[in-house]
Amino acid sequence: MLYRHLGKPIFFKMDPETAHHLVISGLNKADLVPGGSAAMRLMYGVPETADLAVDLFGVHFPTPVGLAAGLDKNAEAVGGFSSIGFGFMEVGTVTPVGQPGNDSPRLFRLLPDKALINRMGFNNEGAEAMAQRLRKLKKRRIPVAVNIGRNKVTPNELAHEDYRQCIRTLYPYGDFFVVNISSPNTPDLRSLQHGSELAHLLAQVKEEMALQREKTGEAKGLLVKIAPDVSDAELEYMVHTITEAGMDGIIATNTTLSREGLQSDKAGETGGLSGQPLRERSTEIIRSIYRQTGGKLPIIGSGGIFTAREAYDKIRAGASLVEIYTALIYEGPEVNRRIHAGLRQLLRRDGFRHLLEAVGADHH
Repeated sequence: MLYRHLGKPIFFKMDPETAHHLVISGLNKADLVPGGSAAMRLMYGVPETADLAVDLFGVHFPTPVGLAAGLDKNAEAVGGFSSIGFGFMEVGTVTPVGQPGNDSPRLFRLLPDKALINRMGFNNEGAEAMAQRLRKLKKRRIPVAVNIGRNKVTPNELAHEDYRQCIRTLYPYGDFFVVNISSPNTPDLRSLQHGSELAHLLAQVKEEMALQREKTGEAKGLLVKIAPDVSDAELEYMVHTITEAGMDGIIATNTTLSREGLQSDKAGETGGLSGQPLRERSTEIIRSIYRQTGGKLPIIGSGGIFTAREAYDKIRAGASLVEIYTALIYEGPEVNRRIHAGLRQLLRRDGFRHLLEAVGADHH
């Protein structure tokens, strides 16, 4: 209620990117103030429960709802986000060299649609700056995934070098890694999802992960984030290639270029659309991946989740974990407690003792 009646009216009068930076700065500062993290956990924290905690990729997730990439691009507010009910979070997308991204304005609220359009363009301070921040964190309360991408000026034929460099720089600091080949805001990036380019890229990043595992003695998971704007045949090829490459999972999905059914006057803005209009398509993609892999490849479901029911739909379709982003902007940090409480009720209603029993239930 605090966010809905006090925070949101203030933030929504601001330019969206200004509000975004204010939130990141505020969460960072609150975590640094003595007692700040404890206060945030008291207000918004979600206690771990046996029925919702999940172990995947060699990582323990205290709760199944995470923060999607794009909000904390530089790992500036890991402590703050860890205190408001998330079970894990992605930082990034990070590139080897810092870059400014696309020109402003580049972030838009579509209020009637409960959606956002962004064309940020991987704006970030670079892999070394992120490594320095993560290195300074004394203790993490939740797993942190590092979402990696290529620099705008790097051609696709050399993209693997950028991904490998990100892994080399950040391997000691991420709990698992996510290969982002699906942002619509970096020219030609999505073409890495198709043809021989995908197999080549995944072989390269897999090789680098193996080298770092040997060097550090620590194995870490590697996932691929895919786009929703693909045909059935393209999706089948992507999933087959990702599976053959030995990836540990898929995040489905990134933002969409579709504008179907939108009501907002901002619908004509270019960029990736997130929020409620993406919900059904991302769930369809999850269902297809689960069916193709027989449920053997873990899926993190992302796209349009605002309620426990919507999270549960993705779990029953085949997701073992879920992520939110736009819902946090519209609903505030209270959304995590509501989703978690609702998930526990839905599991009990359907006779499941643990969330993993519900994964893919629609297929059985």
